[in-house]
Amino acid sequence: MDYWKTKVLPKIKVVFAKGASAKKAAAAELIKSFDESKEGINGEFEEKKADLQPKVVEIYESAPAPLKVLIKDRTKVSGIKKNSAAVTKFVDDLAKIEFPGAKQLSEGITKVGPSLLSGPIFATFEKVSTLLPAAAEEEEIKPKEAEAPAAATAAEEKKEEEAAAAAGEEKKEEAEEKKEEETAAAPAADEPAAAAAVEAEAAAVTEETAAEATPAKAEEEAPKA
Repeated sequence: MDYWKTKVLPKIKVVFAKGASAKKAAAAELIKSFDESKEGINGEFEEKKADLQPKVVEIYESAPAPLKVLIKDRTKVSGIKKNSAAVTKFVDDLAKIEFPGAKQLSEGITKVGPSLLSGPIFATFEKVSTLLPAAAEEEEIKPKEAEAPAAATAAEEKKEEEAAAAAGEEKKEEAEEKKEEETAAAPAADEPAAAAAVEAEAAAVTEETAAEATPAKAEEEAPKA
């Protein structure tokens, strides 16, 4: 175990370090070559872009969604490493239709991989983006912005429904309170009539009692005469 740590592992690290350094040096040379060819690539692109557009759109449509986002939003270098296989295939497809600079870039990716060539890759993606319909850009770059108004509308509708329900409950409570007030007031309104009825009944009883008492009094007074 000690022999592995002290003898073998350090040698492996040196080999990998040399390989990484050589790869970075090769990538630097490829980037330099690409930059020197940029003027010619741009001129060729302007001449061919009308013919290239339908072919580029077709290749773009067949690309996976993460790569589409990377093509339109060229800010994350880490996205090239995460989607290295898709990036490599996309550049190869561009080279097949003779997209300006794509063949040179494809050969460079074969040598050092895509992650060390982010500059040339993003420069190529930028040209690709200018050939895509505006609808594709809105669909890929701003999906959340398109969803936001719908979410806001749903929230507003929910608030309106809650407000309407609350108003209905309030009206229902008011109606019940009014009904209770009317029920409580009804007996009070009938009290005068009830009192009048009692008084009338009492008067009738008094008259009847007086009528019965009058003959009796007449009979008592008759013998005295």
